[in-house]
Amino acid sequence: MSIEIEVGLENATKAPKVTEELELEAPAPKGFANPKVRRGLILGGIVLVAAVVGLLLYYHNRESTDDAQVDGHITPMASKVYGRVAQVLVEDNQAVKAGQVLVKIDPRDYQAALDQAKAALALAESEARSAGVDVPRTRENVASGNSSADAQLQGAQADLARAQSTYEQAQTADLAWAQANVEKSQANAELAKADLARYTPLMQKGEISKQQYDAAKANADASASALRADQEKLEQARRNVEVAKAQRDAARARVEQARAGVTSARADVRQVSMRTADAQGKLAKVEQARAALDAAQLNLSYTEITAPVDGVATHKQVETGQIVQAGQGLLVVVPLNDVWVTANFKETQLRKMKAGQKAEVKVDTYGKTFSGHVDSIAGATGSVLSLLPPENATGNYVKVVQRIPVKIVLDPIPSEKAVLRPGMNVDATVITN
Repeated sequence: MSIEIEVGLENATKAPKVTEELELEAPAPKGFANPKVRRGLILGGIVLVAAVVGLLLYYHNRESTDDAQVDGHITPMASKVYGRVAQVLVEDNQAVKAGQVLVKIDPRDYQAALDQAKAALALAESEARSAGVDVPRTRENVASGNSSADAQLQGAQADLARAQSTYEQAQTADLAWAQANVEKSQANAELAKADLARYTPLMQKGEISKQQYDAAKANADASASALRADQEKLEQARRNVEVAKAQRDAARARVEQARAGVTSARADVRQVSMRTADAQGKLAKVEQARAALDAAQLNLSYTEITAPVDGVATHKQVETGQIVQAGQGLLVVVPLNDVWVTANFKETQLRKMKAGQKAEVKVDTYGKTFSGHVDSIAGATGSVLSLLPPENATGNYVKVVQRIPVKIVLDPIPSEKAVLRPGMNVDATVITN
């Protein structure tokens, strides 16, 4: 090969044209004929195969999804009582501790209700004590009344027996004796009268003496007087029978009255039961008043709304002076130290997935990957658990791959390294080996 070398433009006219023939090496072979190319391709192929094999080995037991987010226990704080907000002690997105007072409601109405409940309890306890004392007193009175009524009944029955005996005696023996005396006196009087009647004509004829006549007349008068006396005794005996009968009836009435008293005394026993029931009712009222006092104390305690857990108070919707209703939402407390990841995997990815398997979660916010493990797998797909589950019993059904929520619990993460908040998007990977 010949090469022409020009020494210079200015000397081009002066310098003679020199042509020098240089001997060069032969060109290197191209393509696979070149050993370097062959070695490079072989080495690249080995590296590529190794990379493919490595990727296959790395991904063959890994299931990933970008349909995942951080979840946590979001605790809505609401008022349990009606009232005016007296003080709001927390700002939006402020860290709070468990038991810390967040909102205060004006407690004066509930304090007054508590005082009234205390007074009602004191009154109920006083009435219960009085009823408790009245029960034994009533029992003693009833027992005494029963004994007295029994004694009166026995006395009345004894009086009735005596009156009955007196009546029977007056009706039989006394009356019969008086009747017999009347009949005897009547016979004597008739005999004496008959004798006087015989002696009168005899005395007139002078056949008997005046003395005999006077004796017969005296005998007749005495017999008539005796008859009248016996008749009066008979009437007295009859009156005594009536009196004895009246006394018997009175005694019988007293017996009936005593029996009524016994019945009344027996009925008074029910007063013990009534007093006992009344005392029990008063005790029940004490428990009722105590329950009302507890309710009033609870309502008063509800005027201070406290944080149930450590976390961050957010979504504040309450201001001082606002009138709140029972159940009205005021703010939300989110515990950032107790979060997890809910990853929605396709149903085809769950073939080898189970609780306890290792997991990796890449958080979009930090671009870092955190380790954890599968805690549990939901019992149904997300669409079934949604507010309006799909109705597949239609003619235009299209089969769609469903997703099932998987709960992944992360290993403890230092707060200075990252803070995961519910709702953050993450990429979740489960190692299913």
